Amino acid sequence: MYAVIFGKNPSLSRAEFYSFARRFDLKVRITDEYRNWLLFESKADVNRYFHWLGGSLKLVKIIGEGEEAIKELEYSRLFTVSLYGRSDWKLWRKLGSEIKREFREEGPAKFFKPAKTYAMPAELILKGFPDVKDFVFLFREDGSFLVGETVKVTDPFELKKLDVERPVQKPILSIPPRLARIMVNLTEVRKGAFLDPFCGIGTVVQEFVLQGLSAYGSDRDKGQIKAAKKNLAWLRKEFHLKNSAHLEVCDARKLKRCFRKRFDAIVTEPYLGKPLKRHPSRGEAIKLANELDRFYYSVFESFADVLKRNGKVVFVFPAYKLSGGGIYRKERKWLGNLGFEVLGKYLDYEERHRLVRDIHVLGYRG
Repeated sequence: MYAVIFGKNPSLSRAEFYSFARRFDLKVRITDEYRNWLLFESKADVNRYFHWLGGSLKLVKIIGEGEEAIKELEYSRLFTVSLYGRSDWKLWRKLGSEIKREFREEGPAKFFKPAKTYAMPAELILKGFPDVKDFVFLFREDGSFLVGETVKVTDPFELKKLDVERPVQKPILSIPPRLARIMVNLTEVRKGAFLDPFCGIGTVVQEFVLQGLSAYGSDRDKGQIKAAKKNLAWLRKEFHLKNSAHLEVCDARKLKRCFRKRFDAIVTEPYLGKPLKRHPSRGEAIKLANELDRFYYSVFESFADVLKRNGKVVFVFPAYKLSGGGIYRKERKWLGNLGFEVLGKYLDYEERHRLVRDIHVLGYRG
């Protein structure tokens, strides 16, 4: 049995995990769910593919339940303890001391205890303490708990490198590499031709190439395509990749003029409107959304020209945090008129944001 620990947006991470499991045919069986983690049984292949998850932090192999399970932990000279579902310094220290006592017969063990940190971040496991074992305690609401060991972590250094070390960067305008990975998983498409028709400097296309997919990108701005090509050349060199992407200068409303093929999936964040100087009222948000929808309607008409039947689209629509509180999310019935079925919708934002990403997963029925 395994547990997966979700990142800062648990609802999006959960949706990605389900899609990821189907995408890689992992035959996952969920046994229990909580806000920030879930339990499941699966083939061992989950270890092999885990690094392709964008929204999860750790893969934990469950050893047992309750304090008796501590006796089943494998000895490590250096270890740390991660608690999920509880933030209790005394309990954290107590469990670490119990593990140390159990290890005494096998040899000396050092318990790594950073102040007021109850769950070890991947950065410490990967960089600061590469030989450390991360023992995990997952607490249920009734106080019972499961005991496990972290066996895989997503690599935050790789994701950071993909963002800040590439030659062309646009921090405000570019989608984060972690989110690009999540969106690719949400397609549930494992192989085939992938297109980002608003590729900008190439963040999503980067992810296509890293995963060995047949990668295509386009943008109507020649400068953006030039920047994307520069970033892809860097990617191939840094990650020792043989494959690359086919990029075109193209208006997303006229894709069939640029591509003489049909795609299995489209993954993209389009133009979301001008930056907001303040939180809009509901009326202002409706007006902003309606104005952009006239553009998006033409874009989806173009998608229909280049998608295979039953192809997938993962598309970011804008939603708005309102001045009076709450979020405005527009319903788009016109998608159905164009042959697109909404399969899922997920919000992604931070508290300081005025504009909210409303990520839609769609199937094209033709």
